[in-house]
Parts: sequence; C-alpha cells; structure tokens
Amino acid sequence: MASVPVLPIGIRALNRTLRLLGGLTPYGRLLSSDRLHRLASKQTGLMDFGSPSYRVGFDKLLGSLNEEARLTPLGRLIATEEVLTALKNRLQLEAHHQQYPDIGAAPIRRPIIMIGMGRSGTTILHELLALDPANRIPATWEVDMPFPAPEKSTYDTDPRIDIIQKRLDRTDSIIPDFKSIHRMGARLPQECVRITTGEFASMIFGCTYEVPSYSNWLLEEADAAPAYDYHRRFLQLLQWKCPAERWVLKSPGHLWTLPQMLAAYPDARLIQTHRDPLKTASSLSSLITTLRAMGSDDVDPPAIAKQWIRWNTAGVNASARARQEGLFTPDQIIDVSFYLSVHTAEQHGVHHYDFHDFGLDLAEERERVRPYQEYFDVPAEI
Repeated sequence: MASVPVLPIGIRALNRTLRLLGGLTPYGRLLSSDRLHRLASKQTGLMDFGSPSYRVGFDKLLGSLNEEARLTPLGRLIATEEVLTALKNRLQLEAHHQQYPDIGAAPIRRPIIMIGMGRSGTTILHELLALDPANRIPATWEVDMPFPAPEKSTYDTDPRIDIIQKRLDRTDSIIPDFKSIHRMGARLPQECVRITTGEFASMIFGCTYEVPSYSNWLLEEADAAPAYDYHRRFLQLLQWKCPAERWVLKSPGHLWTLPQMLAAYPDARLIQTHRDPLKTASSLSSLITTLRAMGSDDVDPPAIAKQWIRWNTAGVNASARARQEGLFTPDQIIDVSFYLSVHTAEQHGVHHYDFHDFGLDLAEERERVRPYQEYFDVPAEI
C-alpha cells in the first residue's frame, strides 16, 4: 500500500494549535467568495476583474475546497493565499491591458508547446529547450509574481527571484519528500497550468487538493476557450518588456483541450512526449499524494490513483484520436519517446513508487490505455 508522507513535527504542532483556536482565526472558517474578492481589491486598489467567465471555475473551486478537500488549518491558509494571489493577478492583468493597449497588440508567434503527460520527461526537455537563447520560457518567479512586468535588462537579477525561491524553500521544509519527485526553483521553467490559475481553470488545484467536483468539471465539462484567452494575455504581458523569438511552453493539461489550444495558437509547433501511461499514472499518484499531504491529514492514495488513472487515460487516448482525426498537420508535431534512465532529481533522494501499491487492476487498466499505446507504439513498462 502506498504511504502518505508525515509532515515535520513543527507543522503538525501548528495545525493542532490552530485547530484549538477554531473560528477565532480565518484558518478555521470556510473560504468566502465575497471576502476573497474584497481582499484582492483592497490589496491591489483595483476593482475590474475582467470577463466574468472566471466565476464558473472560481465558484466550483471554492465549493470543492470547502466541502471536499478536508483541509487542515495550514491547508486552508495555503489555499486562501493561492486563490487570493490568482484574483490579484487577474485584477492587475486586466488593468495593464487596459492601460497599455500595446501589450495585447503583440501576437504570440509560432510557440512551441509540449503536450506530453506528466512524468514522461517533459520537465527536463523543457529545461533543455530553455538553453536556446532564441527560446523564451515562462520562469517560475515571473509567473508567480508577474507585476510589474519583467524587463530584459533586469531579468536575471530581479529581486522577485529571491522572494519566490524563499517561498519554494518553505514548501520544501513542509514536504521535504517532494524535491525527490519534482525539482522546483524560481529560475526553472513553469507550466501553463500555473498561468491559468487566474481563470480558475487549472489542473494544479486538483493536484494540490482533493477537489473531485472541480476536477471533473474542469476535465469533462469546462469551456477551455476563456482559459486560453487568459493564457495568451498573460504571455503578452510577460513578453512586453522582455521579448524573444518564440515561447516554449508545456503542460499535460493541453491533452484534454487540444482543439481549443490550436484555436488559440493555430501556428503552434507541438512536441508530445510518450511513456507507458500506467507508469506515468502511478508516478503522478505518488506526486499528488505527497502534495496533498501538505494541506490535509486525510489523504487516500488508492482514491487518488483511481481518479488520476481515469483522467490520465482520457488525456492520452484523446491525443490518439486527435491524430486519427487529422487535428494536426504532420509537420506540426514531433513525438519523443521517454529517454531517461537516471534523473537528476535523484540527488535529492530516489522517488519510490509502484503501480501495485495503489490497489489498481493492471489488466483492466492496460486495456483502457490500449488505444493510445497501439497508435503510438508505446511499450509497457509494468
């Protein structure tokens, strides 16, 4: 059976203390839509949140966080700050586009977009492509703190780099096991799912918290067009004073929304990484188990695996259908098979996970991913 990480003793003591205080602190109360919007406006001095399209995902997310996530006081604090930051970024993005129309006048030309499933080598490939000076990647620090817009002359020395790195270091202190699974750094490339938090249409919430109602809506019902509109406007802000020849982007979330992604970026060039989807699903389940332990004492690895293998399977099979239906031209996409035997993250410890630890039936799940594996000739690793 897969294990759940135990938080450091100081974090457990903090949660116990905050529980005793209960409703005397905001971290014992439900997340409030009105309060979060008021705080975002108060802290930015802005009132215009732009298109109301974000409210669908916002309301579904708050409902899931309050009713399903089983948050600890620390988890409620983290969720509150994450939602509040997304609202503040949305306010400021809208204000910048209104005040400086030239931001939105500059197109996003021929971006390279990586659409492989998580745990299939996308992160290291993203970092490798970032070494080309003609490529522009969204770095973690500028995605998390995009205002004021980054400038080319100070891009490598911006004080926000140190601020974000200290935040990431604090996360390491709460869940030290995570760095053996996934590298984090202020200067490292960031994924598109971090950008679309501002539209409240992002897989990142379902990774960090147990929010099945929100995740089901996102992956099965949501209109992705507003999220890509927000994504484009965000990239336009980042390139405003710090341009480059082309963007290099990545997110497994694109697999579920390939038609909408291509509608937003019709001249995109795509890279799809491939690996046994049952191997990636078990690795993802281990990663998500570790992440959720940061904000909840009630983490169920088999339930996580059951959720994510279903979504994982839907995503990879959708990519096979997209090829069969001719969604891409042959010269628009490159396929890359998983190519790593040793990962640099092992300097922080080895990431141990096993498909059989999650209580899933191998034969049943293998049959479900057969359309993807047969179309792309992806070998089984389990």
